Amino acid sequence: MIPATFSQALLRGLRSRCPRCGEGSLFYKWLKPRERCPVCTMDLTPQRADDFPAYISMIVTGHLMAPLIIALSVDYDLGPMAMFTILVPLAIAMMIGMLQPAKGGVIAVQWWFGMHGFVKERLVEAAVPEAPGDEQAK
Repeated sequence: MIPATFSQALLRGLRSRCPRCGEGSLFYKWLKPRERCPVCTMDLTPQRADDFPAYISMIVTGHLMAPLIIALSVDYDLGPMAMFTILVPLAIAMMIGMLQPAKGGVIAVQWWFGMHGFVKERLVEAAVPEAPGDEQAK
């Protein structure tokens, strides 16, 4: 139930799933997080994603759009209006499409690291027995 690694928790958040159990949905509306996970009942009220998902969305969109803008302006003889009609709707769709996964990822990061009132939960790793002679190295 609890993820073994940070990447598992992050992927659950990016899929808009509870980072703890991976089964319950994080959102009851498009960007409105639930108060509790419907499956594991983890309290989600401590999350403080604020504007960070929007910044992530803008940065990723800008980095993905830059090569496309360069390619369109160099390889094709498109006027400003044609560039505008191609690039602006694409950029808007990319930014809006990335908001929910970005917010889920931010919530997962906050949960994993125990930020803003989340309880830091980890799977307990098996204790590794010390090899004979390690006491002398200490």
